[in-house]
Amino acid sequence: MAKATKRPKTTKRHADPEPVRVGIVGCGAISGNYMNHIPNYRILNVVACADLVPQRAKAMADQAGIPKVCSVKQLINDDDVDIVLNLTIPKAHYPVAMDAVRAGKHVYSEKPLAIRRPDGRKLVDAAKRKGLLVGGAPDTFFGAGIQTSRKLLDDGAIGQPIACTAYMMGRGVETWHPNPDFYFQPGGGPMFDMGPYYLTAMTFLLGPIKRITAAAGITIPERRITSKPFYGQKITVNTPDHISGSLVFTSGVIGTMCTSFATWAAETWPITIFGTDGTLKVPDPNGFDGDVFLYTKSKDKWRTVKHTHATGHGRAVGLADMAHAIRSGRPARAGAQQTYAVLDAMQGFLDAARTGRAYTPRCRYERPAPLPTRLRKGWLDD
Repeated sequence: MAKATKRPKTTKRHADPEPVRVGIVGCGAISGNYMNHIPNYRILNVVACADLVPQRAKAMADQAGIPKVCSVKQLINDDDVDIVLNLTIPKAHYPVAMDAVRAGKHVYSEKPLAIRRPDGRKLVDAAKRKGLLVGGAPDTFFGAGIQTSRKLLDDGAIGQPIACTAYMMGRGVETWHPNPDFYFQPGGGPMFDMGPYYLTAMTFLLGPIKRITAAAGITIPERRITSKPFYGQKITVNTPDHISGSLVFTSGVIGTMCTSFATWAAETWPITIFGTDGTLKVPDPNGFDGDVFLYTKSKDKWRTVKHTHATGHGRAVGLADMAHAIRSGRPARAGAQQTYAVLDAMQGFLDAARTGRAYTPRCRYERPAPLPTRLRKGWLDD
């Protein structure tokens, strides 16, 4: 019997769902962030972990009280695991997830879902045939900042949305990341690294994308690492490090988006949505609980909006939501439809830039339901 993780006490109002058993594949830096938050969600119980470096898996198991350490193959085929939490590097997301689906497991992956559109499609289709859930990060749209923004839009706070801007502009990661090379290879770059946060937030807030046009380039072909342990080594950049484009949503909203690893001191707001009656400043989608700012023609000034949803969510809230979806049968908010639509859009920007032609997303997409405004601590469903 797997050892249960300690959970915060809550008042039980009705029969709670049975915890879902999680097996973690990949025990690197991001796994610590997940393990810091998993105990906050009563529906999650980590029963096993695995890593290509066995010592890393053992160290995490010892620290977090995970009862089983095994190989990746053993974990994927373990009958005691319900969900595989896939925290491998981006190029391994698809093969690990597909192996897990073939073994009859639900899968929640770090972003992106895959680094190639065809692989993402194969994964989604395979899971559907088996009646399994797949999806993954980012789950920052569960945070109070973006949930509050969604409620304001749904309540008509700025009237009819007509336009939006999204900017993620910086210099790159080679000055601080311990192993930055993969950020500048296919499946990396500012679009695949940070684009998931922005596109997830925008589609959750504004709905499906109808058309994408873009320009992109490798503006700094060679990078010099100034972080340890690879200080002084050079990186050949093999994917665009500056991408700029336009989006038209099916609702008619016209968007502008720029992601860059090639800019200094860019003073831009992460996401701004303009409506017929006002403007909404959405907090940084790379975080959970940022401030929301609202300007309306009736007030004629900016004001900070009090959060309508609970703060304090962190990495693992999307995993917990998938666990609730498994138990209740409802769709997972950070599920296949959401994560594949974002993969499709990111590749769409690069395709449009390469071909000079607009890209039309072909995947079905409906906005995930917002979270309820009042939830018991430790649960995502009432």
